[in-house]
Amino acid sequence: MNSTQRVRGPVTRRRGWHILEAPADPDVDKANRRRRATEPRRRAWHILEAPTGEQPAPDATTELGPALPDEATVNFVLDLVLRIGEVQMASGAGASDVTATILSLTEAFGLPHCEVDVIFTSITVTCHRGTDANPITALRVVRSRSLDYTRLSQTEMLVQRCLRGHLSAEEAYTELHQITTAPHPYPRWFATLAWGGMAFFITLLLSGTLDVAIGALIISALIDRLGRVLNRVALPFFFQQVVGGLLATSMATFAVNTDLVPAKFSTLVAAAAITVLLSGLSTVSAVQDAITGYNVTAAGRTMETVLMSAGLITGVALALNIAKALGFTPAEPVLPAQTADSLLVIAPAGAAAAACFAIASYSTLRSMLVAAAAGAIGAGVYGALLIVGRFDAITSSAVAAIVVGFSGGVLARRLKVTPLVVAVSGITPLLPGLSTYRGLYELATQSNGNLSTLIKAAAIGLALAAGVVLGEYLAQPVRTGLGRLERKLAGPRMAGPLRTTERRLE
Repeated sequence: MNSTQRVRGPVTRRRGWHILEAPADPDVDKANRRRRATEPRRRAWHILEAPTGEQPAPDATTELGPALPDEATVNFVLDLVLRIGEVQMASGAGASDVTATILSLTEAFGLPHCEVDVIFTSITVTCHRGTDANPITALRVVRSRSLDYTRLSQTEMLVQRCLRGHLSAEEAYTELHQITTAPHPYPRWFATLAWGGMAFFITLLLSGTLDVAIGALIISALIDRLGRVLNRVALPFFFQQVVGGLLATSMATFAVNTDLVPAKFSTLVAAAAITVLLSGLSTVSAVQDAITGYNVTAAGRTMETVLMSAGLITGVALALNIAKALGFTPAEPVLPAQTADSLLVIAPAGAAAAACFAIASYSTLRSMLVAAAAGAIGAGVYGALLIVGRFDAITSSAVAAIVVGFSGGVLARRLKVTPLVVAVSGITPLLPGLSTYRGLYELATQSNGNLSTLIKAAAIGLALAAGVVLGEYLAQPVRTGLGRLERKLAGPRMAGPLRTTERRLE
């Protein structure tokens, strides 16, 4: 009986309420519904808020602004995020990527109101501390630039661990110091061999023979070792590019006049070496900065790219003029005919060339494999459009770069690889080394030479850079897990985190 009463008790009370209520009036219910329909909707939190006119005025002595850690902690966090931004900037990451990374880290470490200013040579971060405290500003100059994708990848993994709350600021600082002071994962001679291997496979991609590819490998390896020596004596990179272009063209001319390689293939030796020299330029980052609105940084990167290209052009033109003055026969830029059967070689050669570039840039094994896949995709699409589809080189390069950027944007982060590594490695085999050499040859040896071929080479390089950035942008709606910070920033992301956390400094 007790159990029955416990069950029926609530039912009896509900019936009692109906007995005490007055009968419902249909006319009153309709009037109430019409009145509620005309009233503005109020959210749940509106009920808890006081009307605007009744809100109390803040006390004049109350400090406005965020509650932040002490000044020493703020300085420590700013120094940490600046060092991380320096690693990204020195490795070729875009200004938008560096800005997003720093903002994510400062928010995760308890500094929610920060401003970041990134230019080509320095990074500035300001932390606002309310109305009664002066803001704290820190600046770091980016003095050196080098291709070390292992360092970039490890730094990005460190950033992800910080955002997930796995590392404190002190632990992150210690690990970052270990990353930046660690030696390269491969010895220097192995990187030299990789640069030579890149020239070897680019020659095969251009339908060269095996002996010509071996010649390109030797010349590119010699250029890299000579550049290493010149770098030790602190020779500016402009003159290093001059020496590289001079050596590449002179060796190709020597091969023609000594019959070491067939005359029709001798130009591929110079073209492969020039492609290797062009591969280290930050064209992709310059285009990305220009598209995302960082015009000062884009201007700095563009100026560096133009200056390095001018040095290369100067060296090639100087070698051609010297050969002409001495009565030697320069290597005439003739491209061997390519057929549909060439596609069987183009895709594997593109994959191997991209993998060699990744190794020469000190990438990890995982990054090298993903870069090889990107190189195969880019070279295969380019060859299919150029040979089978009969498209021009500029259109073929742009479409191939879009495919590479899209593939890298969708798959790179899932495979724990920085998209920048995939993008740059994937388009490297398609750089216009042969078009650059052909344009310089026409200017140096023909009285009626014009700049049309050189302009075409520049257009191909721009199409590759813009295409890979566009591909990354198109991959954003497809890629899952887009964070709030990425949606706020304009343009694609090639490095850095995708989302922030609510973690605060402990």
